[in-house]
Parts: sequence; C-alpha cells; structure tokens
Amino acid sequence: MNKQELFESVAGELSTSKAQGEKIVNAVFKSIQTGLKKDKAVQLVGFGTFSVRNRKARIGRNPQTGAEIKIKPSRTVGFKAGKSLKSSL
Repeated sequence: MNKQELFESVAGELSTSKAQGEKIVNAVFKSIQTGLKKDKAVQLVGFGTFSVRNRKARIGRNPQTGAEIKIKPSRTVGFKAGKSLKSSL
C-alpha cells in the first residue's frame, strides 16, 4: 500500500472525500513526527511504538572500490510492533 492508497482507505472507512482522508493521514504523520521530536517516543497501544534511536559512528566500505570510509553517528526512527499488530499478521 502506498500513501495514495492509504488516503483512499481512510476516506472509505470514514465515508469522507479523498481530500479529507489525505488531511487526516497527514495530521497523524505530523503528530507522530512532533511527538518524536518532543518526547523521543510515540506509543500507540495495540499498534506499536515509534522511537528515536542513536547509531554509533562506524567504519563502512565503498562497494565500488572497497575503500574504508568513516560513517558519522546519526539518529534514526525505529518501530517496534505491538502485540495486536503482530498477532494480526
């Protein structure tokens, strides 16, 4: 499912227009993003938890030349599925 299909699915569930579905989905995404910036985690009971994870600096390899390169430390978003989501799969 891509983002456009998600808009259509939400609109269908709520019996609204696709434009309204898009606004709803974008509002949820923005709220998750804001929550991660503020609290470093967003827990949706039954669905899962989004959290900010720190990656350490490490040595990598350029796949074309095989030369070693230094990869800087970074932050990324992790997701851990909740029990209900896992069992539905």
